[in-house]
Amino acid sequence: MFTRGSLTSTILSLMLILILLSSSLAVFSIVNLTFSLGDAKGINASGSLRMQSYRLLLYTNAGSNNTDKKIIEFENTLNSEALKRSLQWYSPKELRDQYLLVIDKWQVMRVYIGEGNTRLYSASLTDFVDTIDTLVLKMELFAAFKLKLLVIGQIIGLSILLVIAFFAVVFTRKRVVKPLQLLMDSAATISKGNFKVEMPKTGYIELTALGNALQKTAAELANLYEDLENQVNEKTLALTRANNELKFLYDNLVMLHADKLDYKALQSAINQLKYYEDLTFLRLVVEHEDGSKDVIKAEGGWPDDLSTESVQFPLLIEMTQMGYLEVISNKPLNKQLFENFAMMLTRSITIHNASEQRQQLALLEERAVIARELHDSIGQLLSFLKIQVSLLRKSLDHSCRSPEVEGQLTEINEGVSTAYVQLRELLSTFRLTIKEPNLSQAIEVMLDQLRHQTNIDIQLNYKLSAHLLEAKQHIHILQLIREATINAIKHANPAHIVVNCQLTGNGMITISICDDGIGVTHIAERDQHFGIGIMHERANKLNGTVSFNSNHLGGTTVTLSFPPQQEPLNG
Repeated sequence: MFTRGSLTSTILSLMLILILLSSSLAVFSIVNLTFSLGDAKGINASGSLRMQSYRLLLYTNAGSNNTDKKIIEFENTLNSEALKRSLQWYSPKELRDQYLLVIDKWQVMRVYIGEGNTRLYSASLTDFVDTIDTLVLKMELFAAFKLKLLVIGQIIGLSILLVIAFFAVVFTRKRVVKPLQLLMDSAATISKGNFKVEMPKTGYIELTALGNALQKTAAELANLYEDLENQVNEKTLALTRANNELKFLYDNLVMLHADKLDYKALQSAINQLKYYEDLTFLRLVVEHEDGSKDVIKAEGGWPDDLSTESVQFPLLIEMTQMGYLEVISNKPLNKQLFENFAMMLTRSITIHNASEQRQQLALLEERAVIARELHDSIGQLLSFLKIQVSLLRKSLDHSCRSPEVEGQLTEINEGVSTAYVQLRELLSTFRLTIKEPNLSQAIEVMLDQLRHQTNIDIQLNYKLSAHLLEAKQHIHILQLIREATINAIKHANPAHIVVNCQLTGNGMITISICDDGIGVTHIAERDQHFGIGIMHERANKLNGTVSFNSNHLGGTTVTLSFPPQQEPLNG
């Protein structure tokens, strides 16, 4: 076993000898290379003179204005530092003489170009190029000579180094090199992230201490790296998922608020949620205040027989449930995502309902203003006319009264009374109120008011989803139903009146007011009957039609048909 001092001193001695020899070779190589620097550049420069000579002939024959510029470029190359090295003291005499010969011949060639004598230039060009080729050859021979000197010196120096190295290798291969190689392999393995390595056993104190320190460091790094890697993976996975969820929610929020909210947009949103989370089944149930529900199913539908338990996420706002999002999945659900999605849907639906309600309030306020104006102007005027007719009848002398006068007074009085009654009905129509965007409730309230004014049985059969109608359509539908119902009460003498509101198979909304009264044989044109004309105008505003038909068993059916504001639900 070698001691620590003997090992280090032996290695130091060998290193000093090798360094001395290597330094000598390096100095010799540096000196040689110093004199060889620029050889390649000089050869390239001298070679380019040939091409420039032919190019000058081409420009001269063509009479180009760039001839002077090319002459300057040729002389710059000829007098460049790379070629002037041929005149140095260490350059062979043949090389110096050849370079000077090229310069002398160029002076002659330059005179030919200056005189524009292309014939003499062309005749001398071959000899001039041969002179340049000779210069290139001599430069190459000189460069090769220097390389030979360098090779010979390297061979001699390397031979001596190899002899010394042979004895050094024989001595240190088994004692130092092999253990160090094993330690290096272990270090390389650790650098690749594999910290569970076994260090080699050595007989030297230095290498043993190094191996033990490396082994301990590797074990500590293994524990630390594994812990950090787990934390990074967890954080990266969580951040990636959170970013994807935020992007998904943002894209859907932009889609829902980009245009008018309808159930087709809601179905598109839940379709994206289904495919994003790879769900088995998904549907959205929107609940209305009247107890009705609208079901929007994602692609794939909803199973009729639930063999798997579903999970519901309520659509809550201020403790009020507007519906729920129902999910069936074979894998654990990301509850936070579904809760945020349900909250987004809730706010979108709430904003949509508030917008619809604002439109209704604006329409009702406008009609209330018209009602006040009619009451304060035409209403008072009709009341005044009615009083004036009564006073006129009382003030007439009996001698002036005749059957014709009495008939005319009666007709005037009845006309004023009829106009007054019609005005009161019109004011009642204008003052109809819709507190919420719920047409079914508004129709029921209106019909209930009429039930208190008659003994006729009035029934409502409402089967329309809220999404099929806009807020501005509600008031027209409500007033048209009221007008048709009042007409039936006044003129048909029915026992029963049934109001049906439904979506027909052809995709049209149909509202019918059917009575079992005396029926109709003719309906006057709108310019002959004010109420009928108003009903036609309201139907036109709904882009629909209104028709009047007699029933087979007696009575009349008033039918309003118009397209919905959006496509019906498929679920």
